[in-house]
Amino acid sequence: MRATSLRVLAAIAARDNLSMRRWDFIAAYLQGELEQGEVVYCCPPPGYETIGSDGRARVCKVVKPIYGMAQAGRRWQRSLFPWLLQWGFAQCSTDPCVFTAQREVNGVVQRLIIGCYVDDLFTLYYDDGAGSLYETFTSDLAARWNVEDEGPVSDLLNVDISRDADHVLLQQHKYIAHLVSTYLPDGVPAASHKSQAPASEELPSQVEAALAAKTNGSVTPPELRSSYQSLVGALLYCSTQTRPDVAYAVGMLCRAMSCLTPELLDAARRVLHYTCRTIVTWAYATRSPIHTPSPGSQIPTGPLNTPRPVISLCTAKRPSPGPARNRLLSLYPLAKPR
Repeated sequence: MRATSLRVLAAIAARDNLSMRRWDFIAAYLQGELEQGEVVYCCPPPGYETIGSDGRARVCKVVKPIYGMAQAGRRWQRSLFPWLLQWGFAQCSTDPCVFTAQREVNGVVQRLIIGCYVDDLFTLYYDDGAGSLYETFTSDLAARWNVEDEGPVSDLLNVDISRDADHVLLQQHKYIAHLVSTYLPDGVPAASHKSQAPASEELPSQVEAALAAKTNGSVTPPELRSSYQSLVGALLYCSTQTRPDVAYAVGMLCRAMSCLTPELLDAARRVLHYTCRTIVTWAYATRSPIHTPSPGSQIPTGPLNTPRPVISLCTAKRPSPGPARNRLLSLYPLAKPR
């Protein structure tokens, strides 16, 4: 499931007052099936004899997809998705990992939406009572697969998901705190000001200098390159999930993944300083009171691909007004819930 799909599902949950729950497939890859006629061999696992009595090397024939097998993830998907379609789900055209189902139960049209991410199911539903669409699906799910109900969703894909009376909130405070503890063991320097932008005006020229140095044969120490690539990769994940305010800085840093300089490593740490000192929350507002369906009524359902939530991008500890911040707000205007 894509990052944009997670935000769309959160918006739909807020708009239509849907409950959100998470299910986990236990040892998901082991529940997949090889394709008909597919033959795969592997070396014996540690602890088993590798040489047979005839002196020849032993191999094992794989009868079920296992972790470490190149096609294990694909085989798991090819096992789960056909089952969902057979159950009655329709696959989203813009993201094949999102499915919707709709049935009439006791005179009420109920809708169920799920997002799949490897071994996790992000489920959105109206009612979980006896005989409901959600209850029927989860019963069939538990009968077919080895799954665990992890309760109301609180995090998914390192994105914290919470809910209050009027909003569904997405943020990455815990993930960013983990990055700080990993890459800044001494914490954020006191010299890093709250008003500091995520990137300096010299960043483009620093990237150009690094690319020019690579052309001239400059070599980056492997340990420095590994640390830089890991940090920038983590910041890139933040920028695509909930932190578009650092997208420009991270995009520039990504251009020099193989030819970084100490100045660029400091620039990457500066972005991490900024993400730590600022708080960005995506707030998807509920537009109408909670809808309680009655027999004979139909729950309102809009097209999955065209939700219209009211979105607020709330930033605490905002930088002081300045050219950099004004450019940011022109790209990502703040919208107050209606």
